Amino acid sequence: MTKKLGVLLLLLLMVATFAAIGCGDDNGSSDTTEAAAEGATDSTDESSESTEETVAETSGSFNYAMSGLYKPFNYKDGGELVGFDVEIGKEIAKRMGMEANPVTNPWETIIEGLKSSKYDAIVGSMAITDERLEQVSFSRPYYRSGAQIFVDAANNDITSKEDLAGKKIGVVKASTFKDIAVELTDEDKVVGYDSDVIALQDLPTGRVDAVITDQVVGFSAINENGLDIKDVGEPLYIDEMGIAVRKDDTQLLEGINSALEEMIADGTYEQISNKWLGRNILGE
Repeated sequence: MTKKLGVLLLLLLMVATFAAIGCGDDNGSSDTTEAAAEGATDSTDESSESTEETVAETSGSFNYAMSGLYKPFNYKDGGELVGFDVEIGKEIAKRMGMEANPVTNPWETIIEGLKSSKYDAIVGSMAITDERLEQVSFSRPYYRSGAQIFVDAANNDITSKEDLAGKKIGVVKASTFKDIAVELTDEDKVVGYDSDVIALQDLPTGRVDAVITDQVVGFSAINENGLDIKDVGEPLYIDEMGIAVRKDDTQLLEGINSALEEMIADGTYEQISNKWLGRNILGE
């Protein structure tokens, strides 16, 4: 009886020991699983944060403005903005990892629109001037061209800038062309237009005696639109065109300049220029 009781006690002791060991394993396994799950969660969170940071660095829109009335640089074709400026902006956006969003704004208020953050930049054939540099910052020049006098093809009275005294001169409003026109004729004889092309179309009608505009724009109007006009004299001056940004947008300016340098170096710039202008207009 005593022997049987001893065996029974031994068996109970063994069962209790195994039960204790089993509980210990369950707790250890649970702790390990939770730790692993926490580790996986942390890893996922870190990966997610990393992805979000990458997206934040490369996402967003590059909103850039132009008049939309400056063929072949920027104009609407079937409701879509196209032209040299538009394509340059798209390529810059691509290289900065952003989505291109070209928009239009009246030229006479385009700098004010930039300063009030309506858009991020002006890619609209804007000449770099000291006056404008007081309000905005400019990229490196992305093309160069001259200011040219154009007259009706039958006009033989105007052959140089000296012949413009007292004549009606058409120019785009708030452009550098207006500044020089005021120097060459009476201020009340300077006629402002929203578009260079419209001004050039007024030459054959006699509404203006001459138009001062960019060389390339005038030649395009002759070759593509068949306007019966001609250029006279030498270019009045050479403009350097830059991309304007707000003065405090230094990081954006660096990105734009970097993209332009890359485009020029790898030949992309020349391809775009040849497509829209038939030649490389960088002027370097």
